Amino acid sequence: MTLSGSPSAPPAVSTRRASLALSLACAGTFLSFLDATVTNLAVPLIAADFEASLTTVSWVATAYVIPFAALLAPAGPLADAVGRARLFLIGVAVFTVSSLLIALAPTLPVLLGARGLQGLAAALLVPASLGLVLAEIPAERRRAAIGMWSAAGALAAAAGPALGGVMVEALDWRVLFCLNVPVGLWVLVAGRKLVTGESRTGHGPDLAGGLLLALSVGSAVYGLTQGPDRGWSSVHVLVAAGVTVLAGVATVLRALRHQRPALRLDLFRNRTFAVASGVSLAYGTALFTTMLLGVLFLTDAWDYSTLEAGLAMSPAALVTAVVGIGIGRLPVALTPRTLVAAGSSLIAASTALLALLIDTEPHFWTLWLPSGTVMGVGVGMATVGISSAAALSAPPQHFAAATGMVMAARQVGGALGIATTAVIIAEVMGNGAEPYAAVYWFATAVNLAAAVSGLALRVTAPPLSKPAASAYPAPAVARTL
Repeated sequence: MTLSGSPSAPPAVSTRRASLALSLACAGTFLSFLDATVTNLAVPLIAADFEASLTTVSWVATAYVIPFAALLAPAGPLADAVGRARLFLIGVAVFTVSSLLIALAPTLPVLLGARGLQGLAAALLVPASLGLVLAEIPAERRRAAIGMWSAAGALAAAAGPALGGVMVEALDWRVLFCLNVPVGLWVLVAGRKLVTGESRTGHGPDLAGGLLLALSVGSAVYGLTQGPDRGWSSVHVLVAAGVTVLAGVATVLRALRHQRPALRLDLFRNRTFAVASGVSLAYGTALFTTMLLGVLFLTDAWDYSTLEAGLAMSPAALVTAVVGIGIGRLPVALTPRTLVAAGSSLIAASTALLALLIDTEPHFWTLWLPSGTVMGVGVGMATVGISSAAALSAPPQHFAAATGMVMAARQVGGALGIATTAVIIAEVMGNGAEPYAAVYWFATAVNLAAAVSGLALRVTAPPLSKPAASAYPAPAVARTL
């Protein structure tokens, strides 16, 4: 393997560097996704501590999601410009400090501000982490590396509900955020070795375009999260929708004319990347829907405790992690097309089964666990397939940018899925499990759409890396889109 910026590096050094990059990237990704899954379990206790309503404290989750979804896309080209390892370590540092601030927060406004900072940090480190792995890992090992990276996020989702439930009930909600500090410190110390010899373009993306993109996505997420509570015709939602459209149009117009756009529209000229982005949007919609619905259904219809619900959700995520790792070790490499189509079909089969059979009588061993296992296999396959299609359809100098845009699509889809879940449960008439069954039918339809779209994925070998000066297209090329 030839290192970026260090073509004469000995093979042993290159191997150690690649292994270190993969280990640190997985650790950083694990942190960001673990925090997203454990926080929901702490919301009731945070409300009690600060004597605030649950509606107000729900911003503990929203304050993280908005900057995370809004900044994922511009963070990708920023990582390509300043260096993946540099931006990754900056993200980990901010994430670690903000975690400590949350644990020590004396008031709710301080906590919410720190959560927003944490979401920003996650947006920086997640696309930079996969971009770092793909830059350091040889081409023949990239599929396996993507599987490991995807499995780290799935393992966090598996550990999050159970770990969060135990920590909240046995200790205190503040301990949840203290767990991030030692891991973050280890990543910062070990990661300094990766900065040396790293290539970078030195040209950051358009700052104004990045702010417009963040405003557009942030307004969309805000509107979607506020719609179920305030009403879809409320001033808050209508203003958010207007800002989303205006800022989005301004972002696109600026991207078509700027030499270093924050939104890499030129990547959509690749059919595989465009399809992967659409599939990621649908996948995120279905995934976030089923994750939220599972906890709501178990605690409401089956009367599980928070800890029991967390433990019940863990097997599916654990299977996802195992599948993500196993895919990279298969003797035959599965194509992204196969992984996405088959994985989404399995998820659709599991959600359809739940929609048909769930009722208010608990059936954990005969229904929940088998369907969750099938869902875990499907999620593991689809996650690796989407990540592989996005990354492998882009040239090496654009790995982080491609990853950031596809992950941003998934987060926006997730916000849409959460909002749709709330609307369906509120609007569907019926007792017991009927509203939940309706949401599972919605998830089934979205997963089938993702499966059909996945058949259009075609991944060919990405072009060789070009000089840094050509990392962004000229305005004239961009205008041909």
